[in-house]
Amino acid sequence: MQYIYAPLKKVMKITYLLIFLFCGILSYSQNPRDATLFEEIPEPPKNYSGGNVIARMVEGLGFRYHWASKDLTTTDLNYKPSEDARSSKETLVHIYGLSKTILNASLNLPNVTGEDASKYSYEKLRSKTLYNLKEASENFRGRYMYDIAKLKVIFKRDGNTSEYPFWNMINGPISDAIYHTGQLVSFRRSSGNPIDPNISQFMGKKRN
Repeated sequence: MQYIYAPLKKVMKITYLLIFLFCGILSYSQNPRDATLFEEIPEPPKNYSGGNVIARMVEGLGFRYHWASKDLTTTDLNYKPSEDARSSKETLVHIYGLSKTILNASLNLPNVTGEDASKYSYEKLRSKTLYNLKEASENFRGRYMYDIAKLKVIFKRDGNTSEYPFWNMINGPISDAIYHTGQLVSFRRSSGNPIDPNISQFMGKKRN
């Protein structure tokens, strides 16, 4: 009997292994938690094409966001400088929305309202924002001036579609996201959890 069951046992072991690997891959794809994403700014491109310059701006944003949003406590997330101001958590929600707009522009896709990001946890907001910026920077890299000129900033709201040239992406969502990331730095300092002092924004990495 052992000769009959031995091949079956081997097949079952292989089957269980494949199921385990598949579930692991599926879990990772659904819950990306790469804490090192934008921990350092990536190596620069070899030329200053239009797409590479935009990618570098997004990577600079990603690096700043990584450290500005890292290890925030409940006290940090609830902090806001005044009653009428956004809290740090609400600022994270806003930056996430901007990261989606940046990503959609890199794909020439419309921005459609409907997602309630305020329900996301701090960890999920941070992860999704970093991955949006990572994908956007990769989409921009290597593109030339004429490629960027074809991209539009598109909004679809209440059955209406509006389009804007990519210039509006630079002075709009990208600059806006950098601005609000700076607010996170200020807010967390005020709530008693300042950003790591060893971060070099100029070099794009943490000092040893």
